[in-house]
Amino acid sequence: MEAMTAVFPDVGVTVHDAVEARRILARSMPGPLGLPPVGEVADRLIPGPEGAPEIPVRVYRPQEKEDGQEPAPGAATPPAAATAPASVPTVVFFHGGGWVLGSLDSHDATARALCRASGAVIVSVGYRLAPEARFPEPVHDAYAAVCWAERNIAELGGDPGALLVAGDSAGGNLATVCTLIARERGGPCIAHQSLIYPATDPAARTESRRLNGEGYFLTETAMLWFGAQYFGPDADLSHPWAAPLRADLAGLPPAHVVTAGCDPLCDEGRAYAERLRRAGVPVTEAHFPGMFHGFLGAGSLLPDAADAMAGLGKVIASTASHRKIGGNTGGSEG
Repeated sequence: MEAMTAVFPDVGVTVHDAVEARRILARSMPGPLGLPPVGEVADRLIPGPEGAPEIPVRVYRPQEKEDGQEPAPGAATPPAAATAPASVPTVVFFHGGGWVLGSLDSHDATARALCRASGAVIVSVGYRLAPEARFPEPVHDAYAAVCWAERNIAELGGDPGALLVAGDSAGGNLATVCTLIARERGGPCIAHQSLIYPATDPAARTESRRLNGEGYFLTETAMLWFGAQYFGPDADLSHPWAAPLRADLAGLPPAHVVTAGCDPLCDEGRAYAERLRRAGVPVTEAHFPGMFHGFLGAGSLLPDAADAMAGLGKVIASTASHRKIGGNTGGSEG
């Protein structure tokens, strides 16, 4: 946590410009060496919403299994021609960063780890960032990416019945908002949502924000700065696309919600899981009491991060047509 804090821009305190914050964050990104190997990685541009620019995405395909075994960690990456096995889930993934920071590169290792853990095709989305693109423009980008993935799922090598959305933090917000829009517009059919310490209510005044707003990497000051960049002065913070916690959640796809006990967003993530449950939506939770916001990015450095990723992989893999998720509610891990 201290190492992450040391390299992350001190937004809202010493850094107030989004471009400068991105520059600082980019300088701290690790190099390509040591990244988890996958079968194939391809950057491409896909159509954006009407009248908007194209959206960059990065597509990760899993390694082929040999004799029914998973590739060994650290094994050499197969040639670029390797393709995903048939009938695997397709996950549209949205990175975190307060809708202001983050990129395909900042979450490259996370997307690779998710691909390896789940055996799924991962479509990581480089949606437009605030304040240049404020609410709801990133929402439109996110939904456009989900629609593109559905239209191209055969080319991606995915199971047509196993289209998922996933995201961490602000990306978790975009992921679940996509399920709301898909319900309203009659598609795409999303099989599951995997939400990693999601932001679900920007106006929340929770106990976890009070207790964890300082000293645990993500601060209350930073959250207020992110919100000001994304929503601006005039946005309706109670709008379901801004605060899915306040939305009607009936009929949404099953969810898996990861939360951290030392995270300001902990309470709203757990409250969202409970609201889904009350709306009749199957939910599993993985709660890690000793962890902090962003811990999943620590990968193998933290046993809890490895456990959280393994749990995400298991849930995603189970959405393939031959391994559909049941309707029972899951418990907590960690």
